[in-house]
Amino acid sequence: MEIILSKRVVHIKGYLSRYHGYYIRRTKNNHFIGQRAPRINVPPDGHIRFIFDCAAIAKVGIIFADIQIGWKELYDALYEAGDFTAAERVKWNGQEGVKLTYNAEDIINLKTTFGL
Repeated sequence: MEIILSKRVVHIKGYLSRYHGYYIRRTKNNHFIGQRAPRINVPPDGHIRFIFDCAAIAKVGIIFADIQIGWKELYDALYEAGDFTAAERVKWNGQEGVKLTYNAEDIINLKTTFGL
């Protein structure tokens, strides 16, 4: 998942919460991504909670401008969390070419639609 910073923020890294098991890091080409922490026990819903929290932060627009996540990563996160109906919808959309990437607004709509 790529995290797009707002114009007010130059750099960010670290954990949003240690309960997710995911953190933000900068890549060599100056992009920011979410990554699984190597030595932390990650709960089954940690990945999707990290995605939901990043989408909520992006909705406010102060720190993150938006997020971009591919359908495969979103499918995996939903499936790991046990949200099978939403996962199958994301998989179908991706395989049929209906929706290949999701942004913060899409994630929030998905969360609302499926009651996650």
